[in-house]
Amino acid sequence: MLEYAELGWASCLGAHPLREGRRACSCDRVGCPDPGAHPLSPAWQMMATTDTALLTRWWEQNPEANVVLPTGRVFDVFDVPAAAGQTTLAAMEASGFATGPVAAGGDRVLFYVATRGAPEDEDEWWSCHLDYGPETIDATPGLRWHCRDSYVLAPPSSLIDGTQARWLRPPDGRPLPDPLHVLDRLADACE
Repeated sequence: MLEYAELGWASCLGAHPLREGRRACSCDRVGCPDPGAHPLSPAWQMMATTDTALLTRWWEQNPEANVVLPTGRVFDVFDVPAAAGQTTLAAMEASGFATGPVAAGGDRVLFYVATRGAPEDEDEWWSCHLDYGPETIDATPGLRWHCRDSYVLAPPSSLIDGTQARWLRPPDGRPLPDPLHVLDRLADACE
């Protein structure tokens, strides 16, 4: 969490999967639809911070919590099926393309890209049918674009299958790649 704050990436506490008992998620929701893969608080957008003292206190109080990174602030994320992500990552590297940070978790690969942001003139913000919100997971099984009002789980978050999210290419402080250049490469692999 602190390493994300050093990059200027806000984070907040996420629920984590439970291995014992009748519940699958650390949240209090009976029948949680996304066990261990969502923010703990409905106010996650307001709570996400780079304040290292606050982050330290949160994770000292809840050391098993997953790490939730809000998208559409500093970065957006393309979220693709693992096979398409691995294929695209290899092709990008073979061609000398600077991939930027790439993470893997479960059956998905996440490509971190420069954000479209939230321009002052909302008319200039262009929406896309790939825009993804946590509530639309079933409707978007292929390529998803996490931007404003969405989030991703970041390494070393625990996943419901017993694995952890991990960096394939960790963030190193370099500028993030242009989303349209990455999208162009991912779209072919996801068709």
